[in-house]
Amino acid sequence: VQLQAFGGGLVQAGGSLRLSCAASGRGFSNYVMGWFRQAPGKEREFVAAISWSGGSTLYADSVKGRFTISRDNAKNTVYLQMNSLKPGDTAVYYCAQNRRYGVGELRGYDYWGQGTLVTVSS
Repeated sequence: VQLQAFGGGLVQAGGSLRLSCAASGRGFSNYVMGWFRQAPGKEREFVAAISWSGGSTLYADSVKGRFTISRDNAKNTVYLQMNSLKPGDTAVYYCAQNRRYGVGELRGYDYWGQGTLVTVSS
């Protein structure tokens, strides 16, 4: 599978962005999808995940209430709607696919996209 994330950019604090991640290959609708991010000088961290059906989601505490993950299995695409952005959200955002575990597990993400940069100015 190939994952391609896009939609990043420069936005002022308080603004919004929507990231998209398009997946190639078969079986997209069978797997958990997640978003992670890595800020400069920091380790990669989990942001959000969504079950294969979209019926279950999981969020990091730092983005809960501001970010929304969703998916369109007909389009093989997962989204991350980011509202009320803060400078601390500045990072490269990666989408990933988890074929081994459920939405509640942070392990098992074996397939990764190339990342898209989000910069939030104060």
